[in-house]
Order: sequence, then structure tokens, then C-alpha cells
Amino acid sequence: MVRSGEEPRPAGRAAEGTGPASLRELFLQGEPVETGVRTSILNSWQRCRSLGLSPDGLDLPYREDFDPGGRIVRAAVPVLDRLQATFAGSQVNISVADANGTVLLRRFGDPSMARSLPAIQVVPGFVFAEQVAGTNGIGLALAERQLIRVYGAEHFAERSQQNACVALPVRDPLNGRIEGVLCFGYPRGFERPALGVAIRRAAEGIERRLLGQSSARERALLRTYLAAGAGVADLHRGVALEALANEFHPRDQAILREKAAELISGAQRGAAEVTLPDGRRVTLVSRPVTSGSGVRGIAIEAVLPGSPAGEPLVIPHQTDEPSGLATSAVPSSAARPVITLPSGHLAASSGPPVTTDGDGGTVRPGVPAESGTPVPAPTPAGPAVPDGARVTARSTTDDDRGPTGPAPADSDRVLGEPVTAVSSPVPAAPGTSDGDGIPEPGRGAAGERSEAAFPARGLVMLGEPQVGAYALAARRRLELLSEASTRIGTTLDVRRTAEELAETAAPGLADFVTIDLPDAVLRGEESADPMADLRRTVVHGIREGLPFTPPGKRVDFGPTTPQLRCLGSGEAVLEPDLKAAAGWLAQDPEHTERLLAHVHSLIAVPLLARGVVLGVASFYRAGSPFGDDDRSLALELASRAALSIDNARRYTHERAMVLALQRRLLPHGLPDQDAVEVAHRYLPAESDVGGDWYDVIPLSGARVGLLVGDVVGHGMLSAATMGRLRTAARSFAELDFPPDEVLTHLDNLVGRLDREDPDGKGAGVIGATCLYAVYDPTAQRCLMARAGHPPPAVVHPDGAVTYPDLPAGPPLGLGGLPFDAVEVDLPEGSQLVLYTDGLIEDRNRDVDAVLEQLREALAHPERAPGETCQAVLDTVAPAHPHDDIALLVARVHAMDPGRIAAWELPADPARVAEVRASAMRWLSDWGLDETGFAVELILSELITNAIRHGAAPIQVRLLYGKTLICEVSDASNTAPHLRRAATTDEGGRGLFLVAQLSQSWGTRYLPQGKVIWAECDLDAA
Repeated sequence: MVRSGEEPRPAGRAAEGTGPASLRELFLQGEPVETGVRTSILNSWQRCRSLGLSPDGLDLPYREDFDPGGRIVRAAVPVLDRLQATFAGSQVNISVADANGTVLLRRFGDPSMARSLPAIQVVPGFVFAEQVAGTNGIGLALAERQLIRVYGAEHFAERSQQNACVALPVRDPLNGRIEGVLCFGYPRGFERPALGVAIRRAAEGIERRLLGQSSARERALLRTYLAAGAGVADLHRGVALEALANEFHPRDQAILREKAAELISGAQRGAAEVTLPDGRRVTLVSRPVTSGSGVRGIAIEAVLPGSPAGEPLVIPHQTDEPSGLATSAVPSSAARPVITLPSGHLAASSGPPVTTDGDGGTVRPGVPAESGTPVPAPTPAGPAVPDGARVTARSTTDDDRGPTGPAPADSDRVLGEPVTAVSSPVPAAPGTSDGDGIPEPGRGAAGERSEAAFPARGLVMLGEPQVGAYALAARRRLELLSEASTRIGTTLDVRRTAEELAETAAPGLADFVTIDLPDAVLRGEESADPMADLRRTVVHGIREGLPFTPPGKRVDFGPTTPQLRCLGSGEAVLEPDLKAAAGWLAQDPEHTERLLAHVHSLIAVPLLARGVVLGVASFYRAGSPFGDDDRSLALELASRAALSIDNARRYTHERAMVLALQRRLLPHGLPDQDAVEVAHRYLPAESDVGGDWYDVIPLSGARVGLLVGDVVGHGMLSAATMGRLRTAARSFAELDFPPDEVLTHLDNLVGRLDREDPDGKGAGVIGATCLYAVYDPTAQRCLMARAGHPPPAVVHPDGAVTYPDLPAGPPLGLGGLPFDAVEVDLPEGSQLVLYTDGLIEDRNRDVDAVLEQLREALAHPERAPGETCQAVLDTVAPAHPHDDIALLVARVHAMDPGRIAAWELPADPARVAEVRASAMRWLSDWGLDETGFAVELILSELITNAIRHGAAPIQVRLLYGKTLICEVSDASNTAPHLRRAATTDEGGRGLFLVAQLSQSWGTRYLPQGKVIWAECDLDAA
């Protein structure tokens, strides 16, 4: 048997004639299946396979949060109770699922079935959506949006092979949305022709009860429209929007509905052509409709180009796999159309057919349309249609009258959107319905005709003009609020957030917007007196040149002005007519007179957030005056913007604190030394402050240490961690550790900080990078090591720029990995450039290209270090840095060989006097005779200790720079220690004497041996 609107069902041997079992097995094995399987089933199998579902491993999800008392449940319970009585004693189980496929209700023809079936077929809450349950009645009905039958092996899951089902979507008659699915399940052998009729009538009953949950005024308008047969006789090109849901993108449907709402609010007969984003054009036609009870409304119908004139489109209603759009002949004469509605139809009534009056309404003199009293059928009116549209039925007494006044008051007046109707309720077969569309037991076959096609309506939307105007305004307000939620607060900048508020409100709400904020708020603080500390921050409008106070100027509002009144009361102040606003006019008569030539209405709204007064926003209109709804909208916009401004203010305050801490922890000056000429720059990120640092550290032997580092992360924690690491790095460097050992100690420190994190998760300090270089001016060589940091750049005296091949090393904090140091030659006049990754790394730039750009910027050796820093920031640094930038440029100098004296002597105490005498001669040549006594004692003690406790070779060196440095080195790693000798001790006083005579002293270890040094202050001498 082939029913209307259904595909033939192929017989399968394994399925006993109820499903293609062998074809399913071929499909699951990956074989092509082109014939023998209905298109809807094959498409569903393919979707299941693409989702990776397994036929024997489908575990249905269970939802405990389903709504057991929703609209669909309230409408379906009485219908399911009747169905249970209808199928009493049979093996039919009845279920209702929501629009997501979650079963909400269960009924059984035989109550004993509940004890024998698995839980998924008994307990509500299991989800049968196709994407989780595979091919089944409920899931496929939702996917195909029509009546579906699934037999035996057509089910995707193995457990359902012995069952069959028929399922039908249930729609809200007013808006066409699918509210749920009604499904009959039964054994394969129980197939009955009446099941299709029964499920259709049951769905009609549920839909009628859904309709009953809407307002009486909506139902009255819909009855009148359906009774008039508007989409059949008068508008032969009308097509219901739901019928073309697969053709129209949801975005296009929303555009059509929005335009329909505008036409309803216009309350006029007419047509409007809508151009969709893809270029297609759809004509929307509006026609007045008046119910018998006096409710006046507007029906909006869609006209698609290219439809055959004279033949309305007919859509098979909720059939399985419709093959196309059928057509039915419609009388083309100008006679009055007579439409007979089936029994049980929501617009049907006893007596003669119902037609429309000249306004498209139902004419029943003295009797409301709902009463069902027979009346004469006057001539219907045809809508205004665009050129080329063919109208086949129109009364000669038609006029173009629309609603002439407001709808009468009604206790159930619609306060929401206009009625959206995208599909007509399903007519039931005459004589077989019990009022809910449920066939009486044993009478199902008589109603088989209800599966035939019925004419499609052209209705897109139906509603009252006043309600439509309110709904349109409400929609636009919601759209503006939705736009505000995405446009306001995109940055954490106070000024920019205020600008976003003004740009959102004009022209959506106002023509001009001014925003005034206290200076303290712009700095990130709370204003002590926001009413007297206001500064014009933003002026924005549909055009420029108006005489508003310009941005940056102080604004002094008088005590009676709307702005000051709103700040005092905390509420929005509305001045619908500024010409009558005495307080506003009295503030500055000359200025306000100039403004009145351009603006006529004002709303002043305070910017309040978390109890803090942030400023005031003023909304001006040049056209129609503001109303109370506009005041509420302005207050909502200002409230949302105030929260964003307060967030930006708090962020600005916190950023200022972090930046102050960061700068406080960075070096405030450069040490006085001769080895390098240094310049540095620190540029914080725009969004947040990080943990970049730099340092210049004087070391023994006239050397200098150059340090640049970067703590991963941003904010207060990164800045504080940077301070700890910089202090530790300086301490390790002053102990004269080589660069690789300094990085090793820092690596251990970062790991320890991670382990000491109070949360125990290591979220506080992720890690850091560092580059440490030690330059020796006596040898003109530089020893460098890095820990995951960008390599330095070397600018040679001839202008060549190179990046030394320096091992990258792991970032600090990983632990257990070594660091390698590399020594490079730096001739006199070379520049060593150290920087953090914020200079070269940017999401929109290639690192290699930036390094080449840096090379070009540095290729000017004649520049001073300060000029080089500025040139690099101007040409290489990103315009909007997302990370901090620390830059250190050092021009190296060589120590004059004439200021270096060195001796090498064997481990012989007799040579000490000879070295002392030679040193005195050097001091005399340098003009340092006054320091000779101290230097002679220091050298005697250090050389004697090296001979007595050290190992050969022994070397002595004097370095004359800003200070005089005495160095004695030997091959022993044994370091002397300062101690206080007792009166009876024969030794132990030498180092104490050295410490007293020198400014500082210490030990520096070498790869072989050590150096004991002492530095004498020449100024003190």
C-alpha cells in the first residue's frame, strides 16, 4: 500500500516485509545503497554514520531537568488519555517528546507493557534526538519536520529492529514552531492504516490546545483570516514561510518577519519588496482583517516571484517525504469565493460558509464571529499587490480602508509580538473527530482522506497595528540593548568606553550625546566632588558643528539643570521640550539659545556603578521628543555603560599601581663606571603591565654586568616577582659568579618560588627569561649566557649588525638543565643591544622580518646610546604593544693600557719587596703618591698570603680608573676569610688590615684559581 505523500516501502526478507534489513547490513558494511531504501531513512543513516554512532552501542542520555509541566505537556495530557483509551489492550505505546527529542510523557495501550519494556521505553527523560539515538521516529520527525514512519530494520539501533513507529511533529499554530513530537510505537506486525489518521488527529488536538493557551484576540484574528481563505482565492502567489523553511536561511526569515512587523505597525493596506542578502526579492503584502468581535488587525502575506499566476501553491501537510508542491484548481471568476471548512477546524462554524467583508473581516451582523450563527457571505477584498501580480477574485465594492482607530479595550489584549503564523492548523476529516481530533475506536479508517493535501496559506505574520507598533519599538529597544552589550566595554580604557556609549546611543536613541566625567575618574580614582569636577569627555552626534562644549573643557552645571538634578537624585531626568525647561534655559541663556536651534528634547542620566558617581550622560534629540520609554532605555544604556566605565576605572587604578611598583623596582639611575656608556628605555604594554627589567651592575676588575629579564605574565604578581628576581640577580652578580652560574642560581630561585606558591598549583610564577652579559674593558671581551631570552644585537664600529650565536638555554624555572656561556670580542666603540621579547614579538608581524628591521635601525654606530634607544622604539616597537618592552644599549670602552700595571712572580717571599717598589713607581707616575702607603700595605698582605697559602703562578695587577684596584691571583681555589684575631694569635690580622685600608674587597674565582682584589677610593685618599 502506498499512502498519499509517502514513498513505497520495499520489502525485506529478513524483516518479514517491514523493512530493508539486508540493505541496512550492506550500508553498515560500507557498501553503496542507491535503491530500495526511502530517501529519508537513507539520509538519516548517513548522518548517523558521519556522527560516528554505533548500531549496537547507543546509550541514550537521560535528562533530569526536563520540564514535566510545560506547554506541550499541558496540551498533550488530555489527548494522550483519550489515545490510551482508544488503543486499550493493544501493544501500542504513545509518547510525547519536546523539540529537543526528550520524552516528556508515556502512555501504554496495555499497562502490563510498562513491566516488560526496558527503561528507555518507559521512563520519561530519555533523549531520542537523531544525533544521539540514531534513526528513530522521534529523532527523524524532528530532522525531517514531517510525518515519519520507521519500520524494523530501518532503525539504526540493533535493539529496535523488532519495532515500528509513526511520529509527527506538533507545531504551535500561531508561530509555526515545532513544540514537540507525538510518536506511536508498536510491534512490526501491528501495522494498521488507521494509525496515520489517528496520529494526525491527535496532533491536531494538541495543536488546538496549544492555540487555546494564546490570547482570545490572537485566536479571533487567526480564525477570521483562515475563514476568509486569504491565501487561496485572493492571493494566488502566497506561500507560507514555513513551507519554504529549507529554502530560506533563518537569517532571511528573521528579515522577513521584522519587515512584516513594520507593515503591521503601519496599519495600512499595501506592499513592500524585501531584498534578501543573497539578492532574492520577496514581496510582502499587508491586508486589513477585522474579527466579528471588532478586533482589527493586519495580515502579512508573502509573494514569491516566479509562481504561476492563477494557481495557488498547495503544500501536502506533514507527509512523509513530499515529492513536491501539488496544485489544485481555483475558480478564476470574479465571483465571491466560498470556502467550506472541515468539521473540527478552529475557524469552522455551523451553517453556511464564512467569507470576509471589504476589509477582509468576517461579516456577521449583530453576532460575534465566534458564535457560529449563519450569516450571508459578502464579497471579499483583495490585497494591494505589486505590478504583475494576478488577482483572480476581487469584489467591485472593495475599498482600501484600513483600521480607522484604536482597537477596543479588551481584558485579554495582546501585549507581546504580533502573531506569527507560518502554517495553518490541520483540518480533520468530517464526522470522525471528537473535538480533539482523536478518532473514536474503530472509526480510524473512515478518516483516511485527512492525509490529502490542503492549500498552503501565504500568511507570514498577523497582528494588531497598535500592538505591532509597541512590539516593533520593543524589538528595536532590545536590539539596541543587545548592540550595547557587544559594543560597550570592549576595552579597559575609561575614555574609549564613554565614546562607545555615545556611538551606540546615537543615532539609535538620540541624535547627539555628550558625556562628562570627573578628572579623577579619568585617572582611575574616585572623585571627591563629582558635581563640581566634571570635564567634557565625549561629544558625538549625527553631524558635527553644533555649539556643544568641546571635549577637554571643564563643564559647570547650574543647580537647576537636568544634569545636576539627575546626579543629585540618581534618576534619569526627562525634558521633553527644552524650550519649556526653565532650569536648563537659565544656566547659560546665550549658549542654550544657540543649542535650541538644533535640539529640542533632552534626557540626562547619571553614570552610577557600585555606589560610585562616575559622571553624567546627556542625550539630545532634534526631532520627535523623548518619552518615558526612551528615558527607561537611556537609563538602561547608561547603567550598562557605567559598569564598564567603572571596570575601566578600576583597571586604570590597578594598572597605575602596578606601573608605579614596576618603575619603583627598576633602576633609578646608572652606576658611575668607565667600562660602558649606557642608555635604557622601559615601555609598558597598553593593556597590562608585565615583569620586564634591566640592570647595570659594576663588578670587580673594572668590569660591568648587563642584565635584561622578563617574568612571564602580567599584573601585580609579575611586577613583584620581577623585583625579587632583579634583587637576586644583582646579588648573584656581585658575588662575581660567571653568567652561566648566575642563571643557574636564578633558575633554582624561580623553581623555589613556584613550589612556595600558596595555592600549591604553581599558578603564581610560571617562569621567566633572562640574558646576562659581563664586559671586561681590559680585554675588550664579553661573556654572555641566556635563559630562553632573545639574543642580543652587536653593532660593530663599522656599522655591521650581528646577532651572536648564543645558545638559547631553557627559561628560568624548568630546573635541571645547564646554561652555556659564550665569549665574544667587542672592539672599542661597539654597541651591545639587549631587549625583551615585547620589542620583536607581535601577533601581526613575523619575527625574522622584525629582526631585519631592527638590524636596519641599529646600523648607525655614530649614534649615542640614547639616540639608538629612541630610534629603535620609533621604528621597530609595535604601535600598540601587547607586552612590556625593556631596552638596554651599551657602547663599550677599552681601558687605557697605560693605566694597567701587571707582574707575574714565583712563590718566593723575597720578590714581595721588588713588586712593592715597582708598584710605588707606577703610582707616582699616575700622580697617586698619597695612596702609596695604603697600597703598599695591601699588596704586601695579599702577595704574602698568595705565596704562603696559594699556588703558582702568582700574578699582581693594578688598574687605575675611577678607583685604584689591586688584584693578586694564584692557582689555588682556597679563599681567605676575614676573622677577628685574638691577642695571643700570631696571624689572622692581614685581611682585617686590608678591609680597613680599602673601600671594598673580595674574591673572584677563575676557571683555574682565584683573584683577591681590593679597591681603594681615590677621593678619600
